[in-house]
Amino acid sequence: MKLLESFKPENFLILVVDDMRKNLQLLIEILDTYGYGTTFAISGKQALERVKMTEPDLILLDLMMPEINGIEVCKILKEDENTAHIPVIFLTAASESNYLLNAFKAGAVDYVTKPFRTPELLARIKIHLDLKRTKDELEKAYEEMKRIAATDELTGIPNRRSIFNFGKQEFSLSKRYNSPFSVLMIDVDKFKTINDTHGHDIGDEALKMMVNVTLNCLRKVDYIGRLKTEEEALKQQARLAQLETQTETLAQQSDLEAHLGRLGGEEFVVVLPQTDLKGAYIAAQRVCKAMPEESLLVKKTLPLHTIPIIGLVLREINPMAGILFFYPTVKITVSIGVATYDPKDEKMDDLLKRADLALFAAKENGRNQVAIMHNGKLKLSK
Repeated sequence: MKLLESFKPENFLILVVDDMRKNLQLLIEILDTYGYGTTFAISGKQALERVKMTEPDLILLDLMMPEINGIEVCKILKEDENTAHIPVIFLTAASESNYLLNAFKAGAVDYVTKPFRTPELLARIKIHLDLKRTKDELEKAYEEMKRIAATDELTGIPNRRSIFNFGKQEFSLSKRYNSPFSVLMIDVDKFKTINDTHGHDIGDEALKMMVNVTLNCLRKVDYIGRLKTEEEALKQQARLAQLETQTETLAQQSDLEAHLGRLGGEEFVVVLPQTDLKGAYIAAQRVCKAMPEESLLVKKTLPLHTIPIIGLVLREINPMAGILFFYPTVKITVSIGVATYDPKDEKMDDLLKRADLALFAAKENGRNQVAIMHNGKLKLSK
């Protein structure tokens, strides 16, 4: 994790809340003098509005105010996930000390007694701003670590563990709601030949190209074979409504989009939530047909007297070096195995095995084609 930058007051905005204008003026003057950005509110209601508008880094909150007191304001802020992270320091008179326990229960991080000493006030503010930014950086680092752990480094798509976890979640949903669910197993044909002929760097670029083409094709599918009629759309809405009543969000269940993941080497899997066999087949065919339409240009060098005649796209001559540059194209094809959820399936592996058998058949029967394994029957399609 990178080191934190030195503390700079000008990088922080502090919201000062007090119903006494004299107190507000004094606090803002002190904070402005030390370089902090400031904003203010003169009531609890105004404070809640100002927080939404300005998103302060810290709040100095008067404990006792008319209408909505500081403790109620603090409770409201801590109950909202958008504001719960903002540290709240209470400003309290010595006679109000019996309310401090309730203030801490409401979510306050500290308090300062009025009349306050400026050095103490500034020290407490700095401590809690430092704690907040350290926590923020740790949370960012944690999220980045989770992203890295779930992502294939070369292609940027989900890795084996991540895509399998997602597939298992979708499998459980299909089993629970008896909803359609399909997978595609994709393998780049003769990938070893590309590596042996052009080198592993070009092989890596070919895999990236394959991922881009596949993702573009999956985006274009747009629920083909998923919600084909108004009746099915209404059924889908009813399912989502049922999920909501069970306090399960759509994001927790599925975003209903295709997910492409890399299993390793040149093998990939696509998880297709809410997609029946027809929809999965359409998606697979689209990927299979689109793949050879894309190509990579590979820079090669030959002695000047050599005349390349195969795959020549563009020549560049360097007479001084006696070198001829030419750019042959590299094209790839893929074989795809398709399988869809069967109520008899007990686990995700059952579905993956059928897709893998279909993939094997596609490769054994000439490559560059789609094969379906369904109800124990194999179907090949160029």
